[in-house]
Amino acid sequence: MGKLNVKKLIFQLIVMLLVGLMILIGQKIGIGTSILEALPGMIMLILAAMSAFIVKDLFPKSIFPAFGWSTIIGLLLSIPYSPTSKIFLQNVNNINFMMITTPLLAFAGISVGNKINELKAMSWKIIVISVFVFTAIFFSCATIAQLVLKMQGKI
Repeated sequence: MGKLNVKKLIFQLIVMLLVGLMILIGQKIGIGTSILEALPGMIMLILAAMSAFIVKDLFPKSIFPAFGWSTIIGLLLSIPYSPTSKIFLQNVNNINFMMITTPLLAFAGISVGNKINELKAMSWKIIVISVFVFTAIFFSCATIAQLVLKMQGKI
């Protein structure tokens, strides 16, 4: 079991609050969603993400990333048989997914930018790997979407 680094958790919380505020403002400007209406859902998302950071700190030897833990926590909070499902989904549905992707992609770009020398060392191999990964992800997502939409009777 690892130790919780309170200073690091406070920093992560501040960053999450700033990103949450950026998303709420973006939603207000972009699609007109009231900040107060979306605030409970954003707080729930931030708490789920902070829970993932805490779990990651408690199990430092795990190779499972915090993003994976947040996905599992979100799944547990939203599955139909969970007692939190109704209230969680009701509030989180007020957050537009596309508004979340903007800061997420910005941080991903910054993360990649910090490792540019490592990417240079891979040279042409990174292009081949990227093509295979992007193609596999695209067809996997398309297949899953096809199955789900067919099961729902929408296609």
